[in-house]
Amino acid sequence: MKRLSTLACALVMGLAFNAHAADAAPDVVYGSELMSAQERHDYHVKMRSLKTVEEREAFRLEHHKLMQERAAAQGKTLPEVPPLDKGRGSGMGPGGGMGPGYKR
Repeated sequence: MKRLSTLACALVMGLAFNAHAADAAPDVVYGSELMSAQERHDYHVKMRSLKTVEEREAFRLEHHKLMQERAAAQGKTLPEVPPLDKGRGSGMGPGGGMGPGYKR
């Protein structure tokens, strides 16, 4: 019984952590601070609809140019290089892998 309550507690804590992490995650759309919530939503919808890496890259570059122009018109500056797409290819990232003592 104690094992079941420990498992339930761990599950609840994991869900709470995931919800917090999702809320704390930065918006990685280039120039998002210059966009409305609807524009960010539309950007994500469009990006998901594109089928190839080339289409997505062309869309990103066009968006980058548009945000640079918008920033200039508002007297603001954005970094020249858009942020890396953090949702792809990062794997487990730096660190100890599966944790200390993990044996395969």
